[in-house]
Amino acid sequence: MVQSTQSLFDTNHAIEWFRKASPYINEHRNKTVVLCVPDRLLASDLLSTLTHDLTLLSHLGVRLVVCFGVRSDVDARLDVDPTYQDGRRVTDDHALNTVIEASGAARNALESYFSMGLPNTPMAGAHVSVTSGNFVTAQPYGVHNGVDFLHTGKVREVQTDAVRSLLKAGHLVLLPPIGYSLTGEVFNVPTEEVAVEAATALQADKLVMFVPALPADDDQQSIRETSAQTLRKIAASQSSDNLARTYLSAASASERGVPRVHLLPESDPNALLRELFTIDGAGTLITPERFESLRSATIQDVGGIIELVEPLQQDGTLVPRSREQLEIDIDHFVVLERDGRVVACAALFFDSDEHRAEIACLVTHPDYRGGGRAAMLVNHLEQQARSRGARVLTIRTTRTAHWFIERGFEHADVTALPGDRQKTYNPSRNAQVYAKSLV
Repeated sequence: MVQSTQSLFDTNHAIEWFRKASPYINEHRNKTVVLCVPDRLLASDLLSTLTHDLTLLSHLGVRLVVCFGVRSDVDARLDVDPTYQDGRRVTDDHALNTVIEASGAARNALESYFSMGLPNTPMAGAHVSVTSGNFVTAQPYGVHNGVDFLHTGKVREVQTDAVRSLLKAGHLVLLPPIGYSLTGEVFNVPTEEVAVEAATALQADKLVMFVPALPADDDQQSIRETSAQTLRKIAASQSSDNLARTYLSAASASERGVPRVHLLPESDPNALLRELFTIDGAGTLITPERFESLRSATIQDVGGIIELVEPLQQDGTLVPRSREQLEIDIDHFVVLERDGRVVACAALFFDSDEHRAEIACLVTHPDYRGGGRAAMLVNHLEQQARSRGARVLTIRTTRTAHWFIERGFEHADVTALPGDRQKTYNPSRNAQVYAKSLV
């Protein structure tokens, strides 16, 4: 049978994507990833896709801990209105039994999905051993502001040795929103708390939290990367208490040492794989606070920018720019400032007629290289270019081509540059042009 042109294109596209994902596959092997899955996702059509993706990750050697919630299911099962204080349920005897029933039902549903193996499906021939147990020790949350929370608890300890042993053996570990006390009591514990405590105790490499909406800037554009401190400020402005609490939980995990915390849109069925295996990702990455600020440059920054670019202009890496030219172009620049010092800079030139943009003058001070600052600037300017309608992002380089190739740029002709920027191209420098599609 002759394969159709469209089918062949789709196959080749998938193969090319798989090749590009190879470094990420290697990077995540034997790494521990904790996921916080809200019951909204468990009750949606996306559950099937999520279990397919988690099965794939397991087969690729990722060690998975899945913390799942049941709040909405419990509310639906109760015949009385639930009582919440500060985001926690006041759990009486009836509510506790309902939490236990809903957790058991959710666990069975997840186990059944991971047991599927029908031919011609993503789960064909797949097998993932799923284990749940008394891995979370809890204690009473107690009385707060005169309110007795009864059977609501807080995490006291995660049995890390047992969980690590199971992960090493290839098991996927499920953690319900339930903890057990040393006296044999059962407590209802918030899912986000279980996830944060598990990620912290296991020294997980990543914590992934699914949210209904990603953090956004003042222009309502999704923020691709931020710090825990900034995320706390964003949480304070949220109209949804539940979303604010998730943001605060993510910030807490980052502050307590989880290297990478990812917020993913729960409405996107491909978000998890895109976040882990592509350059651009799909959500918001929370990283440790740098004590640095990324901001638009002002005329007062010209001196600091000159200090950065002069050595590279002298050795031919950068095009020479006079102070006068920098002052003219200063509105195009962004800088990273640390303790009043400009430690990195970059500029974005945009052609609205052609929907093209160019990143120029990307420089990090030698004392601060290797810390991801250049990538932060490129990501920021790429987001800025997208928000202004750019379809193609370009750069020129004489020495760092591979760095840009790793970030999705491909070799291009000079004509890929914005029209007015082509006039500034100097053939004698032999700088290479690279372009990245933003559509």
